[in-house]
Amino acid sequence: MPDLLSHAFIAFTVCTLLSLRYDWLTGEYVTVGMAGAFIPDMAKIKILVDAAAVEAALDLPFDWLGVHTLGGAFVAVLVGTVIVNRSDRRRVFGLLSLGAASHLFADALLLKASGRSYEVLWPLTQYHPPTPGLYLSTDIWLTGVTGTVAVAAWLFASRS
Repeated sequence: MPDLLSHAFIAFTVCTLLSLRYDWLTGEYVTVGMAGAFIPDMAKIKILVDAAAVEAALDLPFDWLGVHTLGGAFVAVLVGTVIVNRSDRRRVFGLLSLGAASHLFADALLLKASGRSYEVLWPLTQYHPPTPGLYLSTDIWLTGVTGTVAVAAWLFASRS
């Protein structure tokens, strides 16, 4: 899955560049931001666990796509925030949110046959925003570009 690695590279780049401004943003916190970039793709668990099984177990309507939206990512960020020490919660919340937001933004740029993205802002709206269609999630070149930018950001930060 080249897109998952690309999301990690994007979050790494953003967090590494932010670490130049914020002294507290150490390597451990950069990793938290990268973990946040994986949150929306937790929806891919649908490959292993059918939504109908979860729906039957919860006795509530359920769809894994909800995790891959603003609302679903926000709930997952909240879960990630409450499981860390109270003193780290504000930073972890911000970095998980930043990682998840970078993922959702990058996915909003994907090429779709309809020319429209998915309901990325759900539950605020069910609007499918237009997408510029810059790349496919299967494009390997994107991983090379984002990886090169991540290495450049790391080199820049390590020399600063």
